[in-house]
Amino acid sequence: MDPTPETTFSHFGICVSNLERSLRFYCGALGFEPAESHAIGSEFARLMDLPDVAVTSQFIRRGATDIELLAFIEPVPFGSKERRAVNQLGLTHLSFRVADVEETAERIVELGGTRVESSRTTIDFGGTPLEFVYCTDPDGVRVELMDLGG
Repeated sequence: MDPTPETTFSHFGICVSNLERSLRFYCGALGFEPAESHAIGSEFARLMDLPDVAVTSQFIRRGATDIELLAFIEPVPFGSKERRAVNQLGLTHLSFRVADVEETAERIVELGGTRVESSRTTIDFGGTPLEFVYCTDPDGVRVELMDLGG
C-alpha cells in the first residue's frame, strides 16, 4: 500500500495589479479562457495570512491548466514589477509550448508584456532545433515560450 495519499494539481495563483489587463494578456496572448470568478472576503483572511482581505479571484483555463488571477482591493498589492532572478528561490517561470515563438512573443508585447530578446536560445534536440525565449506578463511574471519542435 502506498503511504502517500493521492494528490492532483489544482492551479497556479498570480497576484495581479490590474485584472482586466491580465485577462487580456493571458487570454489574448496565450489562449486562456475566462472561467469562474469569486469575490473573496474576510472568510479567507486566515488562510491568506492577512488581517483582512477583499480580492477578486478570477480563474482562467486552457485545457487542463488553471491559473487564478488574484486582484486585491484590501490589502493593496505590493512588490516590484521587475522580473525576478531565475535563481531566486520560489516559482521561477510559467512555460508554454507554442507553434510560433516569434508570433506569440509579438502578441505578448502588444498585450502589455515584454520580450527579453537577450534570452533567445536555440538548442539542437536530436537534430531538431528548439527555440526558446523569455517574456514577462504585465506584472513581471516570467513566461517562457518554447516551440513545439517542428
